Amino acid sequence: MTGVLEIRDHFQSEFDRAARKLPGFESTRKAAMERFAALGLPTGSEEAWRFTDITPIAETQFKAVTRPGDPARVADLARGPLQACQIAFVDGQHAPRLSKLDLPAGVTVEPIPFRDASIEKHLTKLAPVDGRAFTALNTAFMRDGACIRIGKGIRFDTPIHILFLSTDRGAPYVTHPRVLIVAEEGAHVSIVESFVGISGVYLTNAVNEIAVAEGATVEYTRVQRESHQAYHVAALQVRQGRQSVFKSHSIALGAAISRMDTGTELAGEGAEVTLNGLFEGTGRQIVDNHTFIDHISPHTTSRELYKGILGGQSHGIFDGRIVVRATAQKTNAVQASRNLLLSKEAIVNTKPQLEILANDVKCKHGATIGQLDEDVLFYLRSRGIGLADARRLLVHAFASEILDQVSVEAVRAQLGGCLFMMVH
Repeated sequence: MTGVLEIRDHFQSEFDRAARKLPGFESTRKAAMERFAALGLPTGSEEAWRFTDITPIAETQFKAVTRPGDPARVADLARGPLQACQIAFVDGQHAPRLSKLDLPAGVTVEPIPFRDASIEKHLTKLAPVDGRAFTALNTAFMRDGACIRIGKGIRFDTPIHILFLSTDRGAPYVTHPRVLIVAEEGAHVSIVESFVGISGVYLTNAVNEIAVAEGATVEYTRVQRESHQAYHVAALQVRQGRQSVFKSHSIALGAAISRMDTGTELAGEGAEVTLNGLFEGTGRQIVDNHTFIDHISPHTTSRELYKGILGGQSHGIFDGRIVVRATAQKTNAVQASRNLLLSKEAIVNTKPQLEILANDVKCKHGATIGQLDEDVLFYLRSRGIGLADARRLLVHAFASEILDQVSVEAVRAQLGGCLFMMVH
């Protein structure tokens, strides 16, 4: 408890020093900081955090980044097929040297213009701070991030890559990246967001807000590959209009402790959402995924599938909640959590939930936890395949149901080289 109180006081002092230099949203920032001061960091007594021990975060005094990171140190990580349309950040600050943007009319990708009144309709309006200490902290401290706007009726097929690179600065530090994505009526866009760190102790506290207007389609792919000494906490909040489509693919591989909260409001009739997730744990990693799908309007559809692959003494958590409001008749919702344990010490806690308040719906949910099939392993080995390769084949088959749905080929190729490193 002492660590939690100390880190709250620490962030309050940091805010008092930095508040006058933070860009815009003065009253919003102050209110968010007051909310964080009232909440403090989660202690584990809260239901939503009872399986995720963040004591290492609470006991570390992370300092804000006061000078830009050196882009040259991570330039190699910014290269690749996705750099054709890329906005990059190093240690939370925009890195123009690693960014490349050749955009058509009607598509805007830029650092968030905090003092531009046109973004106030969405920025800080979608992601709530009530009951969410880390979101409140991000809202108070947000300094840099990406703002993407796709105009009415525009289809932009080139994936837009948002790249957050973290370096080892020698002492623990924190960044609060913010991302705002607005897809106007009838727009189509694919977004890839990557978090990559080589080494070092740091905290990434990210918040994304996505507004998907009537008839718009957004495919959002998120790859988290932070340093295994780092911590990663993130929130994604989406609001969907009539006949809109939102597809999310969330891949979590890095960080000592990671937590991802994903929520969407199906506010318009006929809206559709797909939430896919794949998380991998090794050593003593903690990988936590919480999702919330809110069916508000009728004839809405949701498809959710999260898969966990856990080895060593890692701990995976999936907590998914779907609510079908009384106004959301004719809802069609499917939710599944499937988990593969590769060691006796690995643990997974899974809790799929359905709350149905309408009376004309099609909804189902379920969860499975298992190990590699020994009979199939024996069969593969009898055909001359070594044990490690046989295990790797089965793990890849388990994960492919998620990976095959990622439409961006460059992401699939990238993940193929870094997944399943714990398979022996």
